[in-house]
Amino acid sequence: MFPREDDTWFDDAAGPIARPYTITGGRTHAGDIDLQLLSLVVALPGLAEAATMAPEYARIVRLCQRPLSVAEVAAHLDLPVPIVKVLLADLVERGHVIYRTSQPINDTPDQHVLQAVLDGIRRL
Repeated sequence: MFPREDDTWFDDAAGPIARPYTITGGRTHAGDIDLQLLSLVVALPGLAEAATMAPEYARIVRLCQRPLSVAEVAAHLDLPVPIVKVLLADLVERGHVIYRTSQPINDTPDQHVLQAVLDGIRRL
């Protein structure tokens, strides 16, 4: 085991030595913040402020200078989604990241729209 160029300790057979849950201090839930896979997140601080943060948080802030989904952030960081959700929730609580979650699609179609479509088809 030797440090790689990016100073990450790595075991060629096992992968990273620090397991993902150690990054979050063992936490596995994002608390009350409802982050979903498709929630869009964007960082508020600039890159200079990211330099003063813990490495995991700084990576997210640098990555989220433009809006990304939670799934994209997890893919870029090569971390499990639940871990990324916890890290993002921490950043949201500290005011470093904002997020938007799409509204759920209504399960029942609007009867007026369906009737208008049917009337239009009948006129053809």
